[in-house]
This record gives sequence, structure tokens and C-alpha cells, in this order.
Amino acid sequence: MTGPTTPADGPSTNGPSAARVADSVVLAVDSGGSGLRVAVGTVARGMVGQRASREPVRTGSRGIDAGHLLDQLLPLTRALLAEAGLPAPAAAAVGAAGLATLGDALRAELPGALRRELGVRRVALAADAVTAYAGALGARPGAVIAAGTGLIAVGTDLTAWRRADGWGHLLGDCGSGAWIGRAGLEAALRAHDGRPGGSAALLACAEKVFGPATGLPGALYPRPDRPAVLASFAPQVAACAADGDPVAAGVLREAARHIADSAAAVCPPGGEPYVALTGGLFRTGEPLLVPLEEELAARLPYARRVPAEGDPLHGAVRIARALAAGTLTLPADGTMLQVVDAPRT
Repeated sequence: MTGPTTPADGPSTNGPSAARVADSVVLAVDSGGSGLRVAVGTVARGMVGQRASREPVRTGSRGIDAGHLLDQLLPLTRALLAEAGLPAPAAAAVGAAGLATLGDALRAELPGALRRELGVRRVALAADAVTAYAGALGARPGAVIAAGTGLIAVGTDLTAWRRADGWGHLLGDCGSGAWIGRAGLEAALRAHDGRPGGSAALLACAEKVFGPATGLPGALYPRPDRPAVLASFAPQVAACAADGDPVAAGVLREAARHIADSAAAVCPPGGEPYVALTGGLFRTGEPLLVPLEEELAARLPYARRVPAEGDPLHGAVRIARALAAGTLTLPADGTMLQVVDAPRT
């Protein structure tokens, strides 16, 4: 996972000191709703090994559970370093879902633990939206919409970060997989009741997936993974739209408007910023992408739409390499991206 070189990717100078920097080992971590991914590599080579745990890091009364993250991270990292024959990492980048609002304990505990257990000297702690941005665009000004079960938009002019949405399925995540799935199921229940705005096609899909419509509340409300269950219906909405169902198509057009709203809220207003999409939601295909491209063109006519170069783990690798090389140009702040010199313990 090397990708196109950007200012966030490493040094371009020559000489003995540059050679030492190029050999510096880096650690990259992506902690999200589907588990934990870990990569090791060097400044010059990028990622050389990767492992994953499918167990999401817990959150509790103190926010993200640093101990639980370390319990998974340390054995994976030690195994990767041993397999690759690499020494202790000089720098690490940890991207974590919820860091901006639930990351106080992680910020307090992780840098010291990484220094003590692995010898890491510098640590970048990043919100998962920042690693998604770095993976998609590197160190270029613009906006990235990261969408799957949830949705968040993040943008930067390389002096500060802006974010929009990412408030969860009860308060926001408008246009996300959970939002589309919920809107599709609402249309199904409207058809069941005989109310306006219903879709017989979506009702048939809902009953095929979840059983009789009258059982939907019991199937959804008690579930602790309710956002993921709602998002699992989004592909059915896209399939109905592709088959010509106007209600399903309308749901996706409205989702596209919400996504474009978030992109416009964070995109730098001047110059020629880049805009990229990343995340599993955009695999739903043309029923969402066609109206979304129309909305983005109308809202951000001065921006350049480009494909995402990589995913959040790719972004963590880029940040770690730049941190080790002293070339990190993405803006730091107290919540979205924070660089810490790990204390000696």
C-alpha cells in the first residue's frame, strides 16, 4: 500500500541522514466499528505487513478503552515486527473511531504505553475521519466524505480541520447506510399501512429480509447493533431503485442531497480543492452515485472530483511515514489530529 507520493508520504532528499530516515520503522493502526487493523513498514517502503482483529475496541464510561485497544494491538504488532525482521517503530499513527469526542483516556494512556511496550518515540492520534482523509487525498486541500453505516465529512485547507455530521444514526449520519435503510423501511411500512409515500417493492424486500412487517419493531428496536441492521437494508433500496421503483430512487436522491450538504459544509471555499468519496456505502452503485455526482457538481462547481487513493489504514500509514520523516503537513489540533512525543517511562 504505497500509493502516489504526496507531501505526507516521506522525504525526497538524499544523503546519510535521509537514508536513516528512510529506514525508520513505522506503525499504523485503524480502529473502527468492524475491528482493528494494524500495519508495519518503513518510511521508504510503506506498508510491509498487515494483521487484523475483528473485535471492535470497547467504549465505556471513560470513552475509548485504551486497555482493550492495547490488548489487541500489542500482540498483532509484535508478530508483524518479528515476521518482517523490523526493529522498534520510530513513529506510530493511530486512527480511532470516536477519538474526537471519546478519546480523552486514549490520548492520556496510549503514547506512554506504546513507548514502554514497543519503543515508539512519536505518536499521532487521529480521528478516523482524518485517516480516511489522508488515505483518500494525502496532504492536499479538499474534502472527503466517509460513508458506510454512518457518515462524516471532513475538510481542510491545510491550516485547520472542518467536520460535518458524524452524529450517529439517532441525531444525524444523514445520507448514510443506516439513514437509507431506515428511510427504505419507513416506505415499506407506509405501503403496509396504505399511507402515501409507500413502496410495494420495498415492502416485499423488507418482508423477505426481516419477515412480516408487523414484526419489524421487535426485530429492530432491541438490537444493540441497530445502525448496522438498518444499513444492511440499504442495498435493497438501491436494488429497488435500479429496478425502477420511484420511491426507492427518491430515497437515494435525498441521501445524495444530504451527502452533498455535508461536503459543501467542509470543503475549502477557495482555490481548486479536491473532493473524494470513501467507504462501503458508495459500492451501492449508480442509483446513489449518479444523483450524488449531480449534487456535488451543483454545490461545489469549483472543486475537482477525484477517486480515493486509499482507505483509512492507508491514511494511517501515510501519517506515520510523514511523522517519522518530519514532513507531516496535515494540521494538528487537540481533537482531530494530535502529535505526541511519547514520554519515557
